[in-house]
Amino acid sequence: MIWEQLLSLKRFGDTNKRLRKEQDETRLGFEVDYDRVIFSSEFRSLQDKTQVIPLSNTDFVHTRLTHSLEVSVVGRSLGRKVGQKILEKHPHLQNIHGYLPNDFGAIVASAALAHDIGNPPFGHSGEKAIGEYFISGEGQQYKDQLTDKEYQDLCDFEGNANGFKIVTQSRVGREGGLRLSYAILGAFTKYPKESLPKKPTKHIADKKYGFFQTEKEAFIDVANELGLASRGQDGDISYSRHPLAFLVEAADDICYTIIDFEDGINLGLIPEEYALEYLINLVRDSINTKKYHQLTNTKDRVSYLRALAINTLINEAVTIFMDNEDAILNGDFNISLLDKSKYEAQINDIIKLSIDKVYQSEEVVDKEIAGYQVLNTLLHTYSKAINNNYAGTGSNYDKLILKGLPSTLDLNTESLYVRLLDVCHFVSSLSDSQAILQYKKLRGFSF
Repeated sequence: MIWEQLLSLKRFGDTNKRLRKEQDETRLGFEVDYDRVIFSSEFRSLQDKTQVIPLSNTDFVHTRLTHSLEVSVVGRSLGRKVGQKILEKHPHLQNIHGYLPNDFGAIVASAALAHDIGNPPFGHSGEKAIGEYFISGEGQQYKDQLTDKEYQDLCDFEGNANGFKIVTQSRVGREGGLRLSYAILGAFTKYPKESLPKKPTKHIADKKYGFFQTEKEAFIDVANELGLASRGQDGDISYSRHPLAFLVEAADDICYTIIDFEDGINLGLIPEEYALEYLINLVRDSINTKKYHQLTNTKDRVSYLRALAINTLINEAVTIFMDNEDAILNGDFNISLLDKSKYEAQINDIIKLSIDKVYQSEEVVDKEIAGYQVLNTLLHTYSKAINNNYAGTGSNYDKLILKGLPSTLDLNTESLYVRLLDVCHFVSSLSDSQAILQYKKLRGFSF
């Protein structure tokens, strides 16, 4: 893979090649992409989607929206720092093509901003709830009517693939979805493969999948434009990651490791004495002990250590990326950047404590259980109504249900897979509160 292709400014529907040196510096294409994401309705819905603590009313806790904004900020720093070093190493990218360090920052920031745009309500348990409907719920009945890959898409419903669907899906008046630059679509796709074969290797790019069967051709187009290396065998679609996807992943890893931990502390789920010890172990080389001891409350102490920890891990990720640039470009780097960090032990200690005290806290578990029931009810009701309507056997109740669905759903498509995927896509677009409201309506509690 080569940087000249990987930094493509092409958008869906372009007939002429976009050149970096011809870009308007006041309205750079990669920065336009950031704006398109942030003004999209799908991004705005993240303000009411769970990050760690579902449906929390406290001011301390991050939603998917605040998490995504923070990941984009970290991603911008990572991209700019790496971009500066890449241009020093490959000066022709700047001297001939006109790329600047901020281009790398804008690509990573935009992809990072959108990285959770496809996540369903109720956090990662929402993905599992949708999958369980098809694995062990009423959705099992469709297995024999779908191809293996179609059924796997539903059983392992993936927020990353749903996100790629959102940013690329065409509909009347919105051809090409958000029409993001292909460089950003590449950086966005952490798992550039189909749902099958499942985890064929231990390579980080094979951990999950990045696009549904409905978007397969769209991703192949992106991969060809960017020159991503093909890794697929026997007709299966799989590619090496876009190098900047490693930075998007690192930005996400840094934020959920440190900031979810901070949420746990501020909620009182993690005792301060444990928390401060764990964070100090990560920032011993940069902490100003005099300044630290002047801080008089937990929130300020944790905030100070959090800032140092994020900066430490940003610099660490940049160093690892540049030390392994050749392997990354060759598709031979098979782990996340932070998995190679000298701070791996400290990071794992923090994550383990967050799992024990935050992710598995009673409040989280109780509301994830409720989320399963909500999503199962929505999926069953909508799928039944749409399929009965297609078969011409819809009841009056089914017809009432269909009136509440958005006009963008194609209720008459011949493909059962598309009908089912559209239901999952619609349900995943709901915020936590919207999903609960729809559930209450279906259960007769709207009066």
